[in-house]
Parts: sequence; C-alpha cells; structure tokens
Amino acid sequence: MLRNILLIGAGKSTSFLIDYFLNKSEEENLYLTIGDLYPENISDKIRSHYHCTVLELDIFNDENRIKTIKQADIVVSMLPPRLHIKVAKDCIAHSKHLVTASYVSDELKELDPSVKEKGLVFMNEIGVDPGIDHMSAMEILDDIREKEGKIILFESFTGGLVAPENDNNLWNYKFTWNPRNVVVAGQGGTAKFIQEGTYKYIPYHRLFRRTEFMNIDGYGKFEAYANRDSLKYRSAYGLDNALTLYRGTMRRVGFSKAWNMFVQLGLTDDNYTLENSEGMSYREFINLFLPYSPTDSVELKMRHYLKIDQDDIMWEKLMELNLFDSHKIIPLQNATPAQVLQYILEDSWTLKEDEKDMIVMYHKFGYELNGKKQQIDASLVVIGKDRTYTAMAKTVGLPVAIATLLILNKKITTPGVQIPITKEVYQPILAELKEYGITFKAKSVPYLGYNPDSVAG
Repeated sequence: MLRNILLIGAGKSTSFLIDYFLNKSEEENLYLTIGDLYPENISDKIRSHYHCTVLELDIFNDENRIKTIKQADIVVSMLPPRLHIKVAKDCIAHSKHLVTASYVSDELKELDPSVKEKGLVFMNEIGVDPGIDHMSAMEILDDIREKEGKIILFESFTGGLVAPENDNNLWNYKFTWNPRNVVVAGQGGTAKFIQEGTYKYIPYHRLFRRTEFMNIDGYGKFEAYANRDSLKYRSAYGLDNALTLYRGTMRRVGFSKAWNMFVQLGLTDDNYTLENSEGMSYREFINLFLPYSPTDSVELKMRHYLKIDQDDIMWEKLMELNLFDSHKIIPLQNATPAQVLQYILEDSWTLKEDEKDMIVMYHKFGYELNGKKQQIDASLVVIGKDRTYTAMAKTVGLPVAIATLLILNKKITTPGVQIPITKEVYQPILAELKEYGITFKAKSVPYLGYNPDSVAG
C-alpha cells in the first residue's frame, strides 16, 4: 500500500528533497503530493512522475488545506516559518506527523503536550542551520561526554556562499538563499554570547565590526559575525557549564566591514517606508541618506560620510553595485530601505543558471579530559551543482527527506515537538548524509581556547 507524503511549498530549497522521495518511491512505496500556490512553476519531469501529484494549494483556504492534510500519512511543510502553525494544528487534529526545517516558534512549542498525547513526531530545525549543525555538534559532544570529558568551549559557524570557481565579485558573495534574510540579518535584538565565563553583548550597529576568523582546510580564510542569541541552545546541548559559547554566520574576509557601510547609512532599516520609492533611481535612493549639498556630488557626499577615499577597496565595492546609476530604476511601491537595498543587490548578486554555491560549516570544541585541555575542529564544505541543485537545497532538503522517511518507517518514534539532538535522530541521518557527500572532517588540534586577537573592532 502506497504511503502518501504531502509536501506543502515547493520553493528553492526543495529540488533534492523532491528527488529523494521520487527516487525512493518504488522501493519504499511512497506517493508524493506536492501542494504549492504556484504549481505551474514545478517542472514537467516532476509533474509526470507516476508516483507524484502536483496541485494548487492556498494555505489560507482552510477547506482545501484540511482536506489535503487528511489524505496524507506525513506532512512536510516548507512554507515560510510563520505559516507552519496552521499546518501543525491540522496535523494534530488529524493525527499526522510533521517535519519542518524551521526554528521552533513559541506557538509551536505550546503544542507539545497535544503532540505527545497523540503520539506524533513533530520534527523541526532539520535543515542545514538549523539542522546539520545540531546533529554534527551533538555527535561530537556526546562522544566527548561518553569519554568523561568536560566541555569548556563550543563555537559553531555556518555560511551560505558562492563556490570558489564562481567567486568573481569584490564582495566574494552572491545570494544562495532568501535575500531578505541576508539584508535584515542581525536586527531585532542584541547579539549575546559567553566568552571565558563572561556574558558579552554586541548591539546591531557594531555587529559587523566584531568578527572572528577561521581557516577551512583547502578553502582558505573566513570571518564570522555573531548570531543574535548564541545561548539559545545552551541547555539543549548540555552546555550550561561551558565557559565559551559562540555561534555565528560565516562570510569571506572583508564582507562584514563592507556590509557595515550599509548599516551605518541606514539602508538595512526595515521599519518604515519611503515616499515615492517607485520610479526612483538607484542614485536618488542613495542620496536620500546623505546630507544636502548644493555643490557636492552624491559620490563625494558618500565618501565624506563614510570616511573612505576614492582608491579604497570599500569604494570599489560600492561602485561595483551600480549604486550611483541614475538610469537603473526601482519598481517597488512604498518600499522600506531594506527592500530597496535587496532589489539593488539582487541585480548584482543573483547566481547565474550554471553558477554554483557553497555551504561551509565549522565547529570548535574545547574540553578537559584527564586533567588536560584538548580541542577538536570539525568542518563541512558542500559545493552545489547549479542554480537549481544548490548546496543550500542539498543540505536543507536531504536531512528533511531522510527524517521524513525514518519517521514513516518508525525508526524515529519519540513523540513531541522536537529538534534533532538525540542519537535516535542524528545517528541514522548523519550516516545517510555521508552517502550524498555531506561529511564532516574532524581533527584534534592543540587547545587554543577563545582567541581574543581574532576579534576585530
């Protein structure tokens, strides 16, 4: 008897996810139903597969949503995070397991008693970050603890970047994920972490000038800026007594300093709309944030405001984005500064059809064992195939797909709203990910602790 998997939302991160289900449909007796608001965007190859149905699904149409969920054995929601709650409540009402790649919201957490009461598995944060970061970290943390080691330091960083062979702009960056998340990164709160037993805080206006550096074997030097709350998983990871706990986002060296120019200008602000944004030129947009001068050009005002010279690489980075072009027009009505900036950056930073992206992840573990301080460094690099089969889609979609099948096959059975931090979950998923080339390289190195010299600004 065929088992029906319902996938709600078939966006950029679902190429590997869909292929996984369809490739295993025969041997695992799977039938995939894909519900999306724009089904016409799904390829004919997928539509014509004999173990697949593609249908239009508006998540706000209660009748259709409930009817479709009732017909499924398990639901995979790849919707925007705020919409998962609608699906989750239906899954409880009709006793369906649920898998998402998104962070566990407070609303979803409140459903935990009901999920457990029905014996359902609601697996969340099972993408790349969050997801592979949780699983790969817990595997090593559990191994250290089993040897009776005491964890004193944990740092974890992830970046979605352009592959080296397509790294051809001065920013060493292109969009490989939701551009909006890049533009508004770090907003909405002060970054918080622990360094050598002391709480540290970085306000947004300083976030991109406080970076830590790391080297990845074969791929060179990277930098990372702090995530908003590095302490979010402190208890879940069993790190309440760790002296250093720091999580961040990786970029190539120099990106953060350059991005900070946008922050200082106010271009990343998403809290108000601009009058007459539609029809405005890139040049006019930039001029909105600079002082009035009857004589100075926009370029000169910009250099004075940011205190950079014409021969500074920072200036070259701004020029590369065509920010002062009076012929490039913004088509957005009532847009926020962040929305306009996103539009301008997409003009320059969108991957071409045959270009590849790259996922980079790095963990540092410091621990005491038999009275001696030791350190393990672990890193992961995944290169995409093209703009459709990206490294981002691979590292998000495959863990979601593998977890879904494990739940269907009753290999993951612990009920509740959860994240992938138990052996029941991470061991089989990490083992299967290795078959797809998603493998961490771990090595023991001399203990360095938290290096204050690596922090700029």
